[in-house]
Amino acid sequence: MSFITKLKKALGWEIRNTKPEYNLNPLIYSQLKPFRVPLVLVQVLMMVGTIGYIVIDDFTILDAIYQTGITFTTVGFGEIAPISDAGRFFTVTLIIFGFATFTLSTAILIDAVIKGKLFELYKERNMLYKIARLRNHFVIFHHNEYTSQLARQFKLNHIPFVVVDSREDMEQVAKEHNYPYYIKEEAFTEKAFLKSHLSSAKGAISLSKNISDNITLIASVRLYEKELGRRPFLIISNAETQYDKERLKKLGADKVVAPPSLMAKRVSAMAVRPDMENVLEEFLYKPDTPIDMEEVFVESDSWVVNRELKDVHLRDRMKVSVIGITEAKGRFIQMPRADTIIKENCKLLIVGNQKGISMAKRIINQTIKPGDL
Repeated sequence: MSFITKLKKALGWEIRNTKPEYNLNPLIYSQLKPFRVPLVLVQVLMMVGTIGYIVIDDFTILDAIYQTGITFTTVGFGEIAPISDAGRFFTVTLIIFGFATFTLSTAILIDAVIKGKLFELYKERNMLYKIARLRNHFVIFHHNEYTSQLARQFKLNHIPFVVVDSREDMEQVAKEHNYPYYIKEEAFTEKAFLKSHLSSAKGAISLSKNISDNITLIASVRLYEKELGRRPFLIISNAETQYDKERLKKLGADKVVAPPSLMAKRVSAMAVRPDMENVLEEFLYKPDTPIDMEEVFVESDSWVVNRELKDVHLRDRMKVSVIGITEAKGRFIQMPRADTIIKENCKLLIVGNQKGISMAKRIINQTIKPGDL
């Protein structure tokens, strides 16, 4: 470890590694192996030709190299000095071997381009270097209509993400749906985790319609998380039934969305309160909305525990309002009064702008009451 690296670590500065975790160089080198024979033959012919002209016609080293080059490549520049009969015979032989080497090299090049994956590997390596620069991104596994809609929302909200799918036409799919980063790999493999730089990601999202794919991915991500020894990933998945939703949560998913249930609730809300849907679309789902909503968990050692809601001064200091409290036992208090006691391990449902919510979260999570309150 260098002195600068040690200094950064001692000062607590973040040390970012922008190199991919998966190295494609061995595969690229294996694709370049067929070119070794033509390159060796070219060097051998240049050496033999140079020595031949020096010995046969007493050329200088520079003249011999130049004559060998123009003879070997058959450019037709002619002789730079008078050549003997033996020298001419040697020149003809050098032309024949040069043409054979050129033909062999061309055939190997065409075969490598047609049958090999050299250009694909170079493109994939460039993509891996771009992904390696991401931090706190999401890795979305399995491409489908859910993924394309989620990707559109992520781009609107400037949330970085990588899409992973094993389909052969993944490059074409990425172009059609404007995926900035993508990987063609089996979702639950370690290779996919390394290529997508999952170690520096904020979370993983599995949106497969096959419940077994989601189960496999959740288990694999949790095992990979333990191998890394890092903080838990935020894992979000989908399920078609309530039973599958409960199974995924037990296996380790933090959030599970059931599309049929979600659609039924939203349609029901539209039918009962049509105007409410417009309010949600206007204030909660747009990226530039002035109003946001978030749940804040109250730790047991927080200074706000056992204090009245009005003592925290959220509304007058941070311009946010608490519209609901979920107690540790699950009971929900809607529109709590100012004298409501905040208990430990509860969740405060806060509404306001993003700046005010961030300030409120920071103050609530402190163990000592701030002096300006």
